[in-house]
Amino acid sequence: MSQRGVIRDIVITPVAFHDMPLLNSVGVHEPFALRSIIEVITDDEYGLGESYGDSTHLGRLQLAADRIKGISVYSTNSIYQACVGSLKGDTSTGGDGMAGMVTTASVVDKVFSPFEVACLDIQGKFAGVPVSDLLGGRIRDNVQYSAYLFYKWASHPGEPDDEYGAALDPAGIVKQAQKIIDEYGFKAIKLKGGVYPPAQEVEAIKALHTAFPGVPLRLDPNAAWTVETSKWVAKELEGIVEYLEDPAPEIGGMAAVAKEASMPLATNMAVVAFSHLPTSILRNAVQVVLSDHHFWGGLRRSQTLAAICATWGMRLSMHSNSHLGISLAAMTHLASATPNLDYACDTHWPWKARDEDVVIDGTLKWTDGGLNVPTGPGLGVELDRQKLAHLHQQYLDCGLRKRDDTTYMRKFQPDFSARIPKCGNDKTMVIVSRKTEQLPIYRVPILCGVFLSNLPHPLRV
Repeated sequence: MSQRGVIRDIVITPVAFHDMPLLNSVGVHEPFALRSIIEVITDDEYGLGESYGDSTHLGRLQLAADRIKGISVYSTNSIYQACVGSLKGDTSTGGDGMAGMVTTASVVDKVFSPFEVACLDIQGKFAGVPVSDLLGGRIRDNVQYSAYLFYKWASHPGEPDDEYGAALDPAGIVKQAQKIIDEYGFKAIKLKGGVYPPAQEVEAIKALHTAFPGVPLRLDPNAAWTVETSKWVAKELEGIVEYLEDPAPEIGGMAAVAKEASMPLATNMAVVAFSHLPTSILRNAVQVVLSDHHFWGGLRRSQTLAAICATWGMRLSMHSNSHLGISLAAMTHLASATPNLDYACDTHWPWKARDEDVVIDGTLKWTDGGLNVPTGPGLGVELDRQKLAHLHQQYLDCGLRKRDDTTYMRKFQPDFSARIPKCGNDKTMVIVSRKTEQLPIYRVPILCGVFLSNLPHPLRV
């Protein structure tokens, strides 16, 4: 075996970067998002990976790193087995940076992924070719991304308003979409739902449809609705959305909705591991799978997912959560070299501060709603060590060690519930008003969330 590609060291650096108060079905984003930056080092080169930054995941990454040293960057099968071995006896939960919204993805795939990306980065540098060439060659030079919209507060409580301001109703969502599209040129729009009553979120999608005619739309409530509510939403949005993402929980719920929905159903919650595919395919539960190399086991395993989807007539999109430039580069290489990944991909890129990253400026270039595929060797991005040190110090100072949208929301709304689905079996939910000390209770059909205008922030129970 050539010694050139042998892994001599692995450095894992946790970082934190500012995040905005984005609302979702389980709470609200905290002031900082956590990530881990992985450097795989050989005698004469280094490769980069990026992953979640929760302390549980950091511990798993370090255990795997200790076993990976001494293996060649070309022996990714051996690296995968080293990850399997490092997790024997692991009984810890969480650690995926997903705030409980995705809990059943393969732990070993999540641990392996950043190491595989870093190894491909090194392989590309050795060969003098971009990672997309290692994945079969790019078929698109520019990867399209979507305008990913969120209901949000104007700022984190106690802080000045951020550049986007509040978006708490359909008008606010349209204004937010316009700002993001003006800056990036995105040609597709996704709204994160599960925050307000379904009827209000349907109105927001219809407002977007009016404001941006012909632009593909998506709505994702993160499984916050019952099957019956999901069917109602699907009926309301016929001919308006290109797909409806995770309206109801689990494969069974999605299958029941799919029987009546006219549009494709997409998921990054019900199907998040290879073991979920047979049942989903058998029940025709989803028609679009949102890939994510961070929890599907890296770039090559994501291409295996793409092949399975193509075989069974399912389409492919791409999921995102808060990320930095290393992940964005990897996502873009994957999408550029995967023919059937032909929906505009998700990205949280607009929601981070422009000057907070760990890669050298100028290598990631947005053009006409997409990212130009980096053409340099490997991922085509290099580490800015001064920026890395700054974000690591920010991690040390911020005090956060895991993502917890629910606990953060409860600091301001103590009775907030993250339970999903948010409707009861009778298709009603309890809505508590704080307008009086007596807290009168009302029951409202269908609606699975509520906004009380007399509160500083939304209240959902």
